[in-house]
This record gives sequence, C-alpha cells and structure tokens, in this order.
Amino acid sequence: MSTQKKAYQQEAVARLHLPFLFLRDEQLRLTTALSLPTFEVDGMTLIKGLPLVIDDGEIEIVLYPDFPPDADAAIVATWLRELRA
Repeated sequence: MSTQKKAYQQEAVARLHLPFLFLRDEQLRLTTALSLPTFEVDGMTLIKGLPLVIDDGEIEIVLYPDFPPDADAAIVATWLRELRA
C-alpha cells in the first residue's frame, strides 16, 4: 500500500518489475482508519514499513515494528505453512 501519487506508483512497479500493483491510499483514508504508523518527508505522509498479511479481505497478521526487516519473510512463510497444516 502506498500513499504516494498514482504516477509514482506506476513508475515504481515498472522500475522494480513488481508482479503486483500498489493499493493506493493517496487520501490516507485506510491509513487513518487503521491508525497505521506514518512519517513525513518533503511534505508527503508515508506509511512506515508495515508488512500485512491479508486473506479474503481480512487482516490476518500485522508485523510492526518492521525490525529487522529481513526477518518478516520468514515469519510470514512460517505462518502460511502453519495455516495449511
């Protein structure tokens, strides 16, 4: 999810060769509703690193704070394996 403008998000998807699009929240509606942690840079409100696992429209896991960030993939993979079991 990103609070940045659509053009930036599209450029980032192309530049990073992402296999997905960003969920846009330019108006901060979802960010505010979920009380997501944010920070300000150059007049922009950005969401702090916050891995979410969403399944069928429901938030299953929130990993915050995102530290160390390289550990989150293993946490999510373990959670998914346990879910399948």
